[in-house]
Amino acid sequence: MNITLMKGKIHRASVTEADLHYEGSISIDRALLDAAGFLIYERVEIYNMDTGVRFATYVIEAPRGSGIIGLNGAAARFAMPGDKITVIAYASFDEAEAKTFQPRVVLADRNNSILTHNT
Repeated sequence: MNITLMKGKIHRASVTEADLHYEGSISIDRALLDAAGFLIYERVEIYNMDTGVRFATYVIEAPRGSGIIGLNGAAARFAMPGDKITVIAYASFDEAEAKTFQPRVVLADRNNSILTHNT
């Protein structure tokens, strides 16, 4: 049996851009990607704290230190610049792994710099 757990989370990030005409994805500052343990092209769930909308897309890299959290393509319809979002990646574990696994949790400030993380 496999169990799905949260692998990593970026909490309270601020959307900085929304580009409807770009191919779909979420652009995330490389520093946040590393802290949360996200991989390029990894599927993530996005929860908009301002609207309650939940959706999924895949990750692409924004430059380290840029503070960019950009929604691209269809994802741009689900949040506006300034909205607060949480981005979560999940992974499957067998029962033994699940009992000991610790997810990476990153709290972002209003400029998308890392406030705290447990990596």
